[in-house]
Amino acid sequence: MHHSPCWYFAPPPSPMNRPTTRHRPALKNKPKPPSIKSHSPNGVVTKHKHSSDMKKSSYSSAKNFCSCLGNAHFLKWRAGDICGVVVHHPVPCVFAASLLFFMAVEYTLRMVPPTAPPFDLGFIVTKNLHRLLESRPTLNTILAGLNTAFVGMQTTYILWTWLMEGRPRATISALFMFTCRGILGYVTQLPLPEGFLGSGADFPVGNVSFFLFYSGHVAASIIASLDMKRMKRWELSNTFDILNVLQVIRLLSTRGHYTIDLAVGIGAGILFDSLAGKYEDSKKREASLVTRSTTHGSFYNSQKERNGELVG
Repeated sequence: MHHSPCWYFAPPPSPMNRPTTRHRPALKNKPKPPSIKSHSPNGVVTKHKHSSDMKKSSYSSAKNFCSCLGNAHFLKWRAGDICGVVVHHPVPCVFAASLLFFMAVEYTLRMVPPTAPPFDLGFIVTKNLHRLLESRPTLNTILAGLNTAFVGMQTTYILWTWLMEGRPRATISALFMFTCRGILGYVTQLPLPEGFLGSGADFPVGNVSFFLFYSGHVAASIIASLDMKRMKRWELSNTFDILNVLQVIRLLSTRGHYTIDLAVGIGAGILFDSLAGKYEDSKKREASLVTRSTTHGSFYNSQKERNGELVG
């Protein structure tokens, strides 16, 4: 009898015992991989976008940028349009040229060393007048007294418009201006210009200390002049403008102010006059709204009274 070895090939399984493999149908819409969640130290769960989503968002942002760039206004310019800007808008073109010029001056200019006095072009222009007033103290005192009288004229007019005419705009603008001047003058205290010619008749009277930045003399004169122009007091306004120019020349000649103090004083007068006008307009609007609400309320109450009388 022949015995088969222990190793032998098993017979093939019957179809009933054969393992069956199931084939899943292919999914048409494959689910996106889940977003990665991370926990912040505060316990807040934040979801990070998948790289494909980030690519889509960057592509859409780049597409929007390109579309905006394609609709840019300067791409529609023609040669005639550029020439028209120069012809019809010469002032902005001059400002653009001055911007380039002063950029070149600023970036190539040697800075004033800390030990040297400040450079002031107004002092150079009025050098001869400074020597004249330095050699004649009496003339300097007379001009200082006249300048103080002009300051009195400014103050009188500004208060007159409020107390006598009932127009507080000039007074409000002067209050705004001197408040801002006090803050800026204390924050940055400039050194007294070299060669300053003081006088006991100058305002503030008595050679007391004062703020250099910015000039209250010039700013108050501008405020008064603007109010005169609004009221069509042309002769008085022209007189104040001429006296203000003479005041500027004297202050530079006596080294009472730097040029920047006087220039900013002109701008401050215009600025605070405009702000005072806006403040005045806002108060008028508030008063009109209060008047309307009061009128409507009284009308409503009168209607209720009439209805009550009719019912009674």
